[in-house]
This record gives sequence, C-alpha cells and structure tokens, in this order.
Amino acid sequence: MNALPHPTTGAIGVFDSGYGGLTILDKIRKLMPEYDYIYLGDNARTPYGTRSFEVVYEFTLQAVDKLFELGCPLVILACNTASAKALRTIQQVNLPVIDETRRVLGVIRPTAERIGDMTQSRHVGLLATAGTIKSESYLLEIHKLFPDITVTGEACPMWVPLVENNEFESPGADYFVQQYIDRLLAQDPEIDTIILGCTHYPLLLDKIKQFVPPHVHIVAQGEYVAHSLQDYLNRHPEMNRRCTKQGNCRFLTTESEDKFKESASIFLQQEHIEVESIALE
Repeated sequence: MNALPHPTTGAIGVFDSGYGGLTILDKIRKLMPEYDYIYLGDNARTPYGTRSFEVVYEFTLQAVDKLFELGCPLVILACNTASAKALRTIQQVNLPVIDETRRVLGVIRPTAERIGDMTQSRHVGLLATAGTIKSESYLLEIHKLFPDITVTGEACPMWVPLVENNEFESPGADYFVQQYIDRLLAQDPEIDTIILGCTHYPLLLDKIKQFVPPHVHIVAQGEYVAHSLQDYLNRHPEMNRRCTKQGNCRFLTTESEDKFKESASIFLQQEHIEVESIALE
C-alpha cells in the first residue's frame, strides 16, 4: 500500500460492515451536528461476524484505505467485529505506513470505559455476534480497566437477520430475543449490566427490555461512542482542526443504492437518503 499525502482537512469517516453502524452515526451526528461525515457500509460483504480474523482485517483495511483516499483524517470503526478483529493491527502496523498523523478508533474501548460505573455486582453480560464473542475483545478491554469484573458472553446469531429483514418488532422476534437473554442469565445469574455488543441490537431494545429483569442495566453503545469521540476531539485540537465542519453527511455502500436506501431508512428513521455505490478492493 502506498503512503498517502497528508490532507489538511476532511470529513470524519464512519465504517461498518453493514447497516448497524448507522445507529452509531446517528448518535454522533446528534451530539456533533456541525461536523462533516462520510459513512461507508460494506453491505455487499456483510455480515463480518462469522468471518475469520484475516478476512475481517483485509476487508476493514480496504474500507479504511478508501475513507483515507476520500480525505478523512479520522475513521471510526462503527462495527464491533471490525473493532475486535482489525483495529489493533491497523493502528499498530498500517497507520505508521499509510500516514502516522491519521487515526482509526473503535467502539469497544469507549463502552468498556463506562462499565465500571454501571455495575454494582461486578458481573457483566455481553450479547454480540459470534465473532465478537470469540475475539474476547470486550473481556480484554474491560479487564485492563476493571480486573475485578466478571464478563460472560452469549452469541446471538439470529438478531442481525431479524433487524436487517425489518422483523425486529414482530411477535416472531420474541422467541429469539428471549432465548439468548435466558441463556446469558443462566450462565451467570449475578449479571446486573448487559452490553449490547453489536450496533444492530439497539433496534431490538424494546424487545430486550421485556425479557431482562428490571434491575439489569442495558448498555447500548451509540451514546458512549459519541461522547468518547467528542472528548477525543477536545483533547486533540490538532485533529479537531482537520475535521471539516459544514454539517454534511455522505453515504457510500458496496451494495446497490436502492437496497441501501431501503434498509438505512430503518436505522435512521428518515425517508430520503442520498447514497453512492462504490467498490472496495
């Protein structure tokens, strides 16, 4: 990969393997509407959750490279699988070669940082894709900060299809939502905080609340990632100056534009979305 010239300014890039990252983008834009954003969804190759570390890394790096080409000085991996399987290697191996002044951030660390204040029992549950559970990224990040916290994970393979097929509010979704929650709580009945470790899952929040005991705190990531990004930019004024602020948002997809518009409207609750189809390689 060739080193890229340093851009002076550009939009904040937000990448996800599919549509779930739109829940992160939505919270970021609501908190910081003045910034420019480019959202890139690798919708043609989703889901990433069942893919190997090597493939997720390769695909994620292609997306980051594309956003850098488009001038983004900062890219958020708004995807738990990409954050779990690709972020560290990109930060440590690729950024020094591409452009050491650019940054790539994930969604796991900002969530892990808040957990210590939320759990009283020090028993935390994680509902996520199989890839995120297997990576143990949440376990490692939480234990770096709070070694006394026990983390128990449960993979929820049916939840992403429920959301992407717009079935998340249907009565048929109840069985699959309750099934994974019951399995998680059976593993550790002392859990008092549950992390929704996939960006699709906030759309299932109303259903999840029906099957979680009232004393259990449910943690959706978007708000924490947004505040963490705002804090990062406050602490790094040199990066903040490079992020353009005209309130624009551009959407890119590796799938068909019509398919993206149809599905994105579910996540963003808005009718008219302009999107461009691109290729990653």
